[in-house]
Parts: sequence; structure tokens; C-alpha cells
Amino acid sequence: MSKKFKRVAVLKGGWSPEREVSLSSGAAAGKALREAGYDVVEIDADRMVATKLEAEKPDAVFNALHGQWGEDGCVQGLLEVMGIPYTHSGVLASSLAMDKQRAKAVFEDANIPSPPGMIVTRKDAAGGHVMKPPYVVKPNAQGSSVGVFIVREGDNRPPSELTGEKWTLGDEVLVEKFIPGRELTVSVMGDRALCVTEITTALAFYDYEAKYAAGGSKHVLPAEIPADITERCLDLALRAHQSLGCRGLSRADFRYDPDAEGEQVYCLEVNTQPGLTPTSLSPEQAAMLGITFPELCAWMVEDASCQR
Repeated sequence: MSKKFKRVAVLKGGWSPEREVSLSSGAAAGKALREAGYDVVEIDADRMVATKLEAEKPDAVFNALHGQWGEDGCVQGLLEVMGIPYTHSGVLASSLAMDKQRAKAVFEDANIPSPPGMIVTRKDAAGGHVMKPPYVVKPNAQGSSVGVFIVREGDNRPPSELTGEKWTLGDEVLVEKFIPGRELTVSVMGDRALCVTEITTALAFYDYEAKYAAGGSKHVLPAEIPADITERCLDLALRAHQSLGCRGLSRADFRYDPDAEGEQVYCLEVNTQPGLTPTSLSPEQAAMLGITFPELCAWMVEDASCQR
């Protein structure tokens, strides 16, 4: 691959609840980019990130940040102002995808099924059932299943953690109908949906620990599902990527209920900054198609641009 860029700054860390995952993603991406022949500097992003970037003078930024500030359009806007090409999605797509309720509105307009849901205050969500169980409560603007609770049939009350002193994930939460069945995910690389992975876990559900702890989950790829469901997931992932205006790499998460009458596949969300840790899904899918991790990271760098 011919290179438009030589010096690449990898932004990692940050100060969201997903800091540790971002540090791991950034370290892995930095190592891969060096193997691919780039001059790489790794920057632990803080509120002086603009000053650090000015000092390093990169040709492009590899954005390995996760969560608030790094994944929601904020750092993307900064890089637009600074005129530095960056990987992954732009300002609007990042902001839309991070706001789950607004993303659901985009999905509805594009005929992409997602679970019925509503935005309520965490106080209301903790005060009593705002939806008939089973349902899911999650922060409206977080990733990596941080702060997600499943309220099951027979549960007397919603989780008390919603009003606890340690809650720092915003006052608005999304309450969604729980979709039973199987957890599926599809990565999109530019204009290509890669493959379908099924995720299983022995834990209560595919939460933060299951995603990132060694042995927390099992990935089956390609997923052992009917061919028409595979095609449905690939189509929906690409359409979700395009409807939000994403570019570069993204990953769409689905629930598949084989016993449902009618619609069986629901899109839960699109991740515009998929994890690049040793347990991450997107690098696994790329590898299955013969794309090595250094090749994947190099492709993301060469796809970098300033494009709101």
C-alpha cells in the first residue's frame, strides 16, 4: 500500500470510563502501525491534547479513544479545526452514533429495526418500572456496555445503582425492550461489511467485563446462523454505517431472536470506534478475511481525512 501519510499520532487513554480499554487499543494500534512502516507517536489524550499535537506535528491522527470526548464528535471537531486528517467517522456521524436515541431515530428513517425504547431520567427509571419487564436500562451516551442493566420478568424494582452516589454516566438513560436470543456483531470497513460473529458469555450478559476480560466471552466466526440471517445482518450493518454517515471502520451490534414471529434481527447500536484490544471483534473479522492487523490499521490511516 502506498502511503499518503508518514508520521502518525495515536490518540489513546482520555478521561472517559473507557480509558483503560483505549490505552490497550492505542498500544496495539501503535505497535501495528510501526510494523506497517509508519513513524508513530502515542499520545495519552488529556485536556491539553491540542498542545501535544501541535508539538508532535503529525501528518494524520489514529483515533484510538473510546467513549465521551473521543468518540462523540468532540475530538473530531478539534481535529477538524486543527486541519489534521483523522481515522474513523467525522463529527456528525460520531455524535449521532454515540447518542443512542438519536441513532435509533436515524435507523427508523432508514427502515433498520431497533428495539422499542424511550429516554427517561435515571430518577424515574429507578423509581419504578417505566416499561413492562423484561427491559434494558443503559446510559444514552456511553459505550462498551458501561452502566447497562437488564431488568428481568419478576424483578420487583429497577436497579438501585441508578441513583447511587457513584453514578457518573449522565442523568438521562435509555430504556429499551429486551430482545431475547443471540448476540451478533458485524464490522464494516469502508463500503464493505466483513462477516458476522456470534458472541457468547457465561456471565449474566455481554457486559464490560465480558467484552474485555480474558476468557470473558467466546467469539464464533463466522456465526453459525442461517444464510438468510447472515445476509440480513451484513445488509443492516452496512446500511446503519451509511445512514449515520460513518466512514472508516465501524461495528454494528445486533440481537437475533430465532423464535420471534416476524422481525428476528434488531440493531442495538453502531460503534464508530470499535475496540482494537487483544480480545476485540473487528480485528478478528478482518483476519478471517485475510487482512492482518497491521494492514487493517494502515488502511484506517490511509482512509483518514478531515470530513465533518
